Parts: sequence; C-alpha cells; structure tokens
Amino acid sequence: MEFLLHPILKKKLRKMPYTVNARFDERMELFLKNPTHFSLNNHSVDRVYSGCRSINITGDYRAIFFMKEGVAIFVNVGTHSELYG
Repeated sequence: MEFLLHPILKKKLRKMPYTVNARFDERMELFLKNPTHFSLNNHSVDRVYSGCRSINITGDYRAIFFMKEGVAIFVNVGTHSELYG
C-alpha cells in the first residue's frame, strides 16, 4: 500500500505535539502493512467527508483519507471534535 500526505495535512502535523506526530508515524507504518488492522478502526466518513475514510491516530486524533488509483491520500488530521464537530 502506498500513501501520500496532502500539504495541508503536513502543515497541521508540524503544529501538533511531538507525541501526536510520533503516533502518526507509527500508525502510517501499520497502515502500510495492514490498512484494515483493527486498531486503526478504518471506517467510512461519508456523511462528513464524501468518499473518505478515517483511521485512529490516538484516542482522540483521527486522519482522513481517500483512495485514488490504489494510493491512500491523507487530506486532514485533527481531534474528533475538530474534524466532525
């Protein structure tokens, strides 16, 4: 599995705490190995982000992505309330 990070997501990650960034990196490694691993809680978020999916980064942080030609394109990251509230 291949993935790309949208420039907006990269900018948001730079502003987040180191622990969230480290956890994001760990989750991306797991996503590459097994995108449907149970701990990622990979699920559809069509109601809020049409055609997108979400994975858990930490207990409260999520990453939003969509699939295009076999590549996962991560477009946003934030807390549950930032993304869905």
